[in-house]
Amino acid sequence: MDSQANGCAEEAADVRITGAAGALFFDAEGRVLLVEPDYKPGLEFPGGILEPGESPWEGCVREVREELGIVLDGAPNLLVAQWVAPTGGHRGGMRWLFDGGVLTAERIGQIRLQADELRAWHLLTPDQGAAAMPAERAARLRAALRARAGGGGMYVEGVE
Repeated sequence: MDSQANGCAEEAADVRITGAAGALFFDAEGRVLLVEPDYKPGLEFPGGILEPGESPWEGCVREVREELGIVLDGAPNLLVAQWVAPTGGHRGGMRWLFDGGVLTAERIGQIRLQADELRAWHLLTPDQGAAAMPAERAARLRAALRARAGGGGMYVEGVE
């Protein structure tokens, strides 16, 4: 093996990636529910980083319960699997976004925000939501909307 190929292998071995999963919820008017973290800029989907040994669906269920007090039940419906490349000191990795369905007014009224990580939650039109997110998350939102309308999940890389 030449030194150039070996250097690439060593560099690849040093790259640390994460897995994160979340849910995309809607209200009866078609608005999306997004959360406002206090530890990073922009709006985010309810969800978070997977714990060791946890499947994407298990992590999504746990994180949504912790962040909003919403218990997801039923079979998982994956909308998007997105690869996010590591850049600028940020870990990349896989992001999974599941369909959380339509929340009733009663269920929305039962949301209990995880105060130690989140400032607020918002119901926004999809365009408003995408405008309030970094490009990589906005691409995930747009892909999820297309997947939901088309009846099947999709894989995307980076930003569209």
